[in-house]
Amino acid sequence: MGSRLIYGIGVDAGSDRTRAVVLVLEGGRARLVGCADAPSQGWLNSRVADAKAVTESIREAMREAEARAQTPLSSAVLGAGGVTVGCSTARGGYEGGYRRELDQSDVNLVIERASHVQFGDDQMLLHLCLRDFSVDGRYGVRDPRGQSGGRLEAFVSLITFSTQEHDALVGAANRAGLLVEETVFEPVAAAYACLRPEQRRGGVAVLDIGAESTELALYRGDALALASCLPLGGVRFTKDVVHGLGITLEDAEAVKLQYGCALRHPGGDNSVIEVPSPPGRQPREMPRNELSYILEARAAQLFRWVRRELERVGLYGELLGGVVLCGGAARLNGLCDVAEAVLNCQASWGVPAGIRDWPPALVDPAWATAAGLALYSARLKQRELERPRRGLLSKIFG
Repeated sequence: MGSRLIYGIGVDAGSDRTRAVVLVLEGGRARLVGCADAPSQGWLNSRVADAKAVTESIREAMREAEARAQTPLSSAVLGAGGVTVGCSTARGGYEGGYRRELDQSDVNLVIERASHVQFGDDQMLLHLCLRDFSVDGRYGVRDPRGQSGGRLEAFVSLITFSTQEHDALVGAANRAGLLVEETVFEPVAAAYACLRPEQRRGGVAVLDIGAESTELALYRGDALALASCLPLGGVRFTKDVVHGLGITLEDAEAVKLQYGCALRHPGGDNSVIEVPSPPGRQPREMPRNELSYILEARAAQLFRWVRRELERVGLYGELLGGVVLCGGAARLNGLCDVAEAVLNCQASWGVPAGIRDWPPALVDPAWATAAGLALYSARLKQRELERPRRGLLSKIFG
């Protein structure tokens, strides 16, 4: 590889903000060399509604990131999420008829067979996430290579995405001058940036709370157990404030950011806040606890959905690594407290870690996904230099 620099570029094109992160690998460690964000346009209900507007948002963020990194940027890993994400499980195997030492070709074969699943007309494979193997009926094997056996099976999770949404998103990035190296499910990317190995092993949920949707990735051990999405994000919280207080959407967002808390004061908060009024009328005052009541109700609904997903895969009460909140809407005060009350586990913000020169101002859950996408981009290029990656195996998270 010589002295060739390896750059990793990640683009998180969200419904509210588009964020770009540029990293460079130095001595096996990632260092931040540029980042930028820009207002997002062209999204509706977490789907691309105006591809030209999405292109312009990506172009604006990349232009600023390129200027800060002081190097041309021509390719990136792109985040994917929203209500069209799906997840299923599959298995594939073979029986050789005699016992022998299993090797990489056997692993490749059973993974390939596990991927032979018929998807819907508008569904494509985004990731094949390896869970574990069984060797001669012995389950829970993480790496069968070198073991002796005659029957091998692979168990995988398949994350799918809308083909049309994928094409629209990639097309928007291409028109912005970017070659898309790969598309990665957003909470998987966030996990790549902010989870420690021991958190994965103990079981952890990564929740990426965006403007219009919330994506969930559940890890059990080192394997992804479930990926899911709910069409509920920060905008829904703001709209609740609009209806509850009778103010405009812009004023509701400002009030939420300045005074909002998703947890009511247990003893009753006697403080009051000033609520904007229409032109020609005096601002009015209201108890702060009333705002908290509105936000807490929606937060509880969000985490009840997460609890149902945990119960569905038998992980409720089993997350030793807790729940990690990422995304711009995760910054709402009190959200971690509501998560702990509903999910019965520890909750924390997911912030990028282990990246040199990462500024304190960006130690923020809103940047976790973009940082993870850039890390994935850098590691992907590093592996491509070390050995070719072809076909299905380039989509495997294991």
